[in-house]
Amino acid sequence: MKNIEDLIQKAVELQSNGLVTGQIADELNVSRETVTWLLTRSKKGVTAPAPKDISVNWSSIGKSATRLHYISLALCDMVLETLEKTNAEVDVVVGVAASGIPLASMMANELGADFALYHSRKGQDVVQPGHKGTISRNFGTVAGKNCVIVDDVITTGSTTMEVIEQLREMGAKPIVVVVLVDKKGADTIANVPIQSLVRIVRVD
Repeated sequence: MKNIEDLIQKAVELQSNGLVTGQIADELNVSRETVTWLLTRSKKGVTAPAPKDISVNWSSIGKSATRLHYISLALCDMVLETLEKTNAEVDVVVGVAASGIPLASMMANELGADFALYHSRKGQDVVQPGHKGTISRNFGTVAGKNCVIVDDVITTGSTTMEVIEQLREMGAKPIVVVVLVDKKGADTIANVPIQSLVRIVRVD
């Protein structure tokens, strides 16, 4: 129960610092539904049933540049394995802000590819229909290029789907998505293969 209380406290702290639901979900590596539950549960007397979710804390990797480097090499190996099957080449590695950026930049260097940064619409508390994320203009372009998408955790797959759709609309070809942890357990999202170091499968 202590872990739940810690998550509740952290969610409340992040909200008081001005983060919105999607940003808190990203920071805690849980779904938006779980953040809503944590924030609701923080209020006295509220006992809604807990959503089925798993919090992933990979800070022991994230705080060390050396560990990030070794993990990025493992992810590159998975990308190269996928490329062997498709005979494609990587032009751009797209890091999903914020947690996918360190790994993606290291992977781009290792793979000899450009680096692009994707800002998800998760930062918006209320996602308006038609609002999309964007590729930062301060980094590499994606139009007409083969792209590898890098993020830390897939929870529901909605951010991954958003990135894939946006890249396709921009004329890019997403060839693989690589993550540290896949909580969704899908082999593909929108016909793009998913590769993860760890895949979590719930046994109910």
